[in-house]
Amino acid sequence: MDEKAYRVVKSSDINEMNRKIHRHRRRILLLTALVVILLLGTLMGSYIYIQTRSYKDYEVLNSVERKDSGRTLFAAFNENMIKYSKDGASCIDTDNHMIWNQTYEMQSPMVDTCEGYAVIADSKGEKVYIMDTDGPCGEIRTTMPIQRVQVANQGEVAVLMEENGTGYIHVYNREGKFLAEGELHTENTGYPVDISVSNDGRKLAVSLLDVNDGNVKTTIIFYNFGSAGQNEIDNIVCQYSYGDMIFPKVEFLTNDVLAAFGNGKAVIFEGEQKPQVKTEISVEQEIQSIFYNEAYIGFVFDNENKQEAYRLQVFDLKGTEVLSKDFNIKYQEVGFLENDEVCVRADTECSIYTLRGIEKFHGSFQKNIWKIMSAGRTKDYVFWAEGETQKIRLK
Repeated sequence: MDEKAYRVVKSSDINEMNRKIHRHRRRILLLTALVVILLLGTLMGSYIYIQTRSYKDYEVLNSVERKDSGRTLFAAFNENMIKYSKDGASCIDTDNHMIWNQTYEMQSPMVDTCEGYAVIADSKGEKVYIMDTDGPCGEIRTTMPIQRVQVANQGEVAVLMEENGTGYIHVYNREGKFLAEGELHTENTGYPVDISVSNDGRKLAVSLLDVNDGNVKTTIIFYNFGSAGQNEIDNIVCQYSYGDMIFPKVEFLTNDVLAAFGNGKAVIFEGEQKPQVKTEISVEQEIQSIFYNEAYIGFVFDNENKQEAYRLQVFDLKGTEVLSKDFNIKYQEVGFLENDEVCVRADTECSIYTLRGIEKFHGSFQKNIWKIMSAGRTKDYVFWAEGETQKIRLK
């Protein structure tokens, strides 16, 4: 065989070998793609199954006994629980280990929390206790009856007081040291019905109700105790008035977003320095309950002319409805769990809904359930029941 023929044969062999390699690689790529598609399909199917599955029963993973007085109330605090009554308060974990304890005497204790801080105040009284995750930080003694109290995530405390027709707002640091104050004269501005302080303690919102000659008006005033409010009169950076409306609740959902809940609408304000109206959500029926977290707000209404007694609706902060659900539980509390699920709780019954509208769990209990918390995993929860704390898993 001459050299030219040899080169032709060699070239033909090489081309055939390249074609075989190409076909093999393509076969491997197709098999790999098929395996990936099957895995993704399996994972997606499992995810959809888990997200849409409903449970009617559960197993108790761990149960710890507790001793509570007959008038003990509960407030969730930094993955733990504050138990409080007229005689004192304590913070316990899910294993009933006491983290801190505070004794006092109050006629009507109320609790507010923000991340790692909590305040316990005597409604209509003159005492405030400031706590962090480790225990007591400071105390406040006011000279006027306390109407509302709120704490920020750095421990600053805003206290709304009222005496002789005048409202007073005092701001304190985490040790209870006085920082700032303001006065609200009812004949000029209206009666203060609620306050809310931003997470960083720099912004304060006040809802003022003015009833003049039978006409109702609510004004929401925003204070800024940072640089934006230094050159403003009384640190007031903006205010909004609403005729024929009552806004009994205002709440900073995040550091820069506030929700005002009225008798005919909810208004979402947003702004780092001077909050502005972001959206308004109109409601036609009388609101029975409200609930909220950092991303959503919710309402409960009477369900007229339907088999179920109540209807709940959830909206995101853009005003878009994400959930509407009818239910028939004569509830004690409706609220968001830590995983954004909605829990409707009565003393011995509860339902848990996902934002997809799935009733994830419905159950009845032999003991009263005071609080329910999600516990990390999809099916794990903590039931703070009468006399015991249960870590459970749905099944």
